[in-house]
Amino acid sequence: MRRVRYRVAVSLDGYIAGPKGEADWIIMDPEIDFASIFNQFDTLLVGRGTFEVMLRARNAAIPGMKMFVFSRTLQQSDYPDVTILSENSAKTVSSLRKKPGKDLWLFGGSSLFSSLLNEGLVDTIEVAVIPVLLGGGIPLVLPSAPQTKLKLIGHKLYETTGIVSLEYAIRKPRGKRPPGKR
Repeated sequence: MRRVRYRVAVSLDGYIAGPKGEADWIIMDPEIDFASIFNQFDTLLVGRGTFEVMLRARNAAIPGMKMFVFSRTLQQSDYPDVTILSENSAKTVSSLRKKPGKDLWLFGGSSLFSSLLNEGLVDTIEVAVIPVLLGGGIPLVLPSAPQTKLKLIGHKLYETTGIVSLEYAIRKPRGKRPPGKR
């Protein structure tokens, strides 16, 4: 089964974007192999806010990736190159996990992340901790997210920039209902 992996940059104080969605604080480390990272995925799961930031940056499509945008306000007819989903995010993600292909990249969006985490649909949290304090912005996870136990399964220090990459598996409680079955 395909995994849902929340892979995101985060400030040391826990924000994935500044107060206005800015990401200019994210350092690009030359040691990070972005081609290898992108090759692990064939599908992006994106919330409306992240998608709008991508549109402003003119990066709304990534070659070789299918993109699903979860939004109650965007219209499919306005964005023919992506799939807009307005409801049943858990059902859609459960279905995507069962289809053949590479892992699913939950690409930013603390609201979508928190929602899918609550449904038991996130398998890993992979953060690149950027050595900066933002003091405010969009948090990694919303306060409404459930308490979740994690197991460290990977880590790497990029000494040139001070970025620390951390990879955690979500510990699934015993007897938990299958994803999307609440």
